[in-house]
Amino acid sequence: MIRHKVIKIICVLHIMLIPCSVFAKSGSVNYSWGADALASMHDFVVTMMMYVQYIIYAAAGIFAVISAFQIYIKMNSGEDGFVKHVLTLFGACLFIIGASLVLPAFFGYRI
Repeated sequence: MIRHKVIKIICVLHIMLIPCSVFAKSGSVNYSWGADALASMHDFVVTMMMYVQYIIYAAAGIFAVISAFQIYIKMNSGEDGFVKHVLTLFGACLFIIGASLVLPAFFGYRI
């Protein structure tokens, strides 16, 4: 029973001291570093956008080659529905162009 009271008292004292250590810094904090940190994070994100765009170009190129081979095989074997695959490939190419060139330009980024 005494042990529980001692633990409660220690916890209360600990909780009372935590806000004091937090409030001690509130008057002397310099917030001017925030603008520099925000600018460096912007530069980092724009750099990563460039690398992600290169990865997307590589993946789109691989998928376009595979899709073109599938269309070629369907045309030579005389299967129906190759027009649908041609239109799908054309739409995917338009989407990649739109997503990588038009949307960044719309939001004011040059990659």
